[in-house]
Amino acid sequence: MPLAAGLDYEEHGGGILGPPLVFLHGAGGSRLHWPPALRRLAGWRTLAVDLPGHGRSPAVGECSIDDFARRLRDWRVAAGIERPLLVGHSMGGAIALASALAEPAEAVAGLVLIGCGARLRVNPSLLADISRPEAFSAAADRILAWSFAPEAPARLRELARLRLVEAGPDVLAADLRACHAFDVRGRLNEITLPTLIVVGDKDRMTPPQLSEELRAGIAGATVEIIEAAGHMAMLEQPDAVAGVLRSFLEDPVRRR
Repeated sequence: MPLAAGLDYEEHGGGILGPPLVFLHGAGGSRLHWPPALRRLAGWRTLAVDLPGHGRSPAVGECSIDDFARRLRDWRVAAGIERPLLVGHSMGGAIALASALAEPAEAVAGLVLIGCGARLRVNPSLLADISRPEAFSAAADRILAWSFAPEAPARLRELARLRLVEAGPDVLAADLRACHAFDVRGRLNEITLPTLIVVGDKDRMTPPQLSEELRAGIAGATVEIIEAAGHMAMLEQPDAVAGVLRSFLEDPVRRR
């Protein structure tokens, strides 16, 4: 896999249909949180990034969403990624929002925010437990219990737990603290980019009302609700998420 500005990433496609798509995973995740239906979206150049300290990217994680956004900007410059459409899940969505607010409007083509909110508060007891080695396993189980719809396959839950444990307590704790401090509710009206908001109908981590708050604050934004999906909608219902993403990308009004 290629490496740019200290970040590992996976790239597919030739990008004949529009801007490059940059996929940003959530807390404790990696590029593998984006299933093939998305990170190999036919006709589009796609890049799924391992954020600092995650997946195959070396170095430690960052301490704030703004720090992640700066690292993402450095990576884009180093990798020659111009005017991408940022597709972020949960913490990745927060990074996409922070990027849109920190950079000129012409630097980003648009936003797709999956399981996200303008504020990402974390349960205080979970924040306390995730940093303690003796409580990490139980805290990871709590996160997973809140992450999936009841009908999600057991194998999917098992794989998600394995990847979460691989991230480790230090990285996950830093991610959750960064999410907890994130709050751009008062700045949503500054975002003028084409924006799609996607949420699972059974998302308990970032419930649909947070998506409605995003829609109300970002002019022209739309919300798509994925049925039979929780917080990990792109893993639970990959074809449905790929379908709404493709519809958004192929809409000529939004493309402008």
